[in-house]
Amino acid sequence: MDKFEAFVLGIIQGLTEFLPISSTGHLFLGRFAFGLEEAGLFLDTMLHIGTLVAVLVFYQKELHHMIRHPFSKLTWILVLGTVPAVIIGLSFEDFFDSISKSGSTIGWEFLATGLIMFMADGVKNGHKKLDDISYTDALVIGSFQAAAIFPALSRSGLTIAAGLFRKLDRETAAYFSFLLSTPAILGGIVFQGKEMMSGHVEAISFSSLAVGTVTAAVFGYLAIVSMVNFLKKHSLKIFSYYVWALGILILILQFSGVM
Repeated sequence: MDKFEAFVLGIIQGLTEFLPISSTGHLFLGRFAFGLEEAGLFLDTMLHIGTLVAVLVFYQKELHHMIRHPFSKLTWILVLGTVPAVIIGLSFEDFFDSISKSGSTIGWEFLATGLIMFMADGVKNGHKKLDDISYTDALVIGSFQAAAIFPALSRSGLTIAAGLFRKLDRETAAYFSFLLSTPAILGGIVFQGKEMMSGHVEAISFSSLAVGTVTAAVFGYLAIVSMVNFLKKHSLKIFSYYVWALGILILILQFSGVM
């Protein structure tokens, strides 16, 4: 893998981790476009570290608060929001690993992501701010995050949608969705680290790793800022239309034998 390919994959990871269009699904498509069967576990891990850096920088105030007050309500709603994904991910690890590698379901998953966001966008009168999020809200949003273990179900799309269903205002739904991504991304890095310790690592140059990681961090931060501001005044429907078009295209390519 050369530095250009790592750069493009870094952009894809950084943007699509937080835009509600599925990072895993787009990375699969990026690898397909470059003719790469795998991006390499080490690179994939470093790309996730890049997006983790973006989240840590953006949410440094909230994270400092949780470090100083480890038993605060904010800490507990993040824990509760993370538990469903941990349970589902560990219980069905082999199943999700196999469908993620095959990519056979991503067309349908893009369509489902669009439908869920379209339905959530029609919910009106959301008023809850971050301090108003209940433990039940956190569990419901976390359950949607657990469903997004499927490769092309967008984690950010589903958690933002769940927030809107639970009457969070649009900005807060995006804000909490991205904050909730912190333990999710960290957990993914730990899981991938375990695989690397088992020897499942492909050789890749340090320069390509550095390019991919930095690119993912920069574009991840830009995506967080952009989405939080975008949803203050705009609709999720534009992302629904995009993933619907992409899902239909993928299904056509799969049924025709191209993918």
